[in-house]
Amino acid sequence: QVQLGESGGGLVQAGGSLRLSCAASGRTFSTRTMGWYRRAPGKEREFVAAIGWSGGNTYYADSVKERFTISRDNAKNTAYLRMNSLKPEDTAVYYCAAGPSGRDIAVRSPWVYDYWGQGTQVTVSS
Repeated sequence: QVQLGESGGGLVQAGGSLRLSCAASGRTFSTRTMGWYRRAPGKEREFVAAIGWSGGNTYYADSVKERFTISRDNAKNTAYLRMNSLKPEDTAVYYCAAGPSGRDIAVRSPWVYDYWGQGTQVTVSS
């Protein structure tokens, strides 16, 4: 069982930055793929970024490429999402998710993720 808790959301002006954190419980974090998703008001859940267990493999949605950076610290059981050059269209609830263990891959599909956090709100004002 893995429990996830996101933090770091808030209100920021367009062009600003935030760093989201996802703290995980349990002893399997270091072997799991991690992902970030978001859901904007009135829209479906959207993939943002993913990272393999070693941190060496990452994958980004086109809409955030070059602006967002996903990373992880396995010693701290924490994944991060650094968000730069934020835009109003980045406003959403951001969720982290823990995927399968054992393969060092970054996966886009939400169906492989077994555990989800409660989310943290990010609001970008224009």
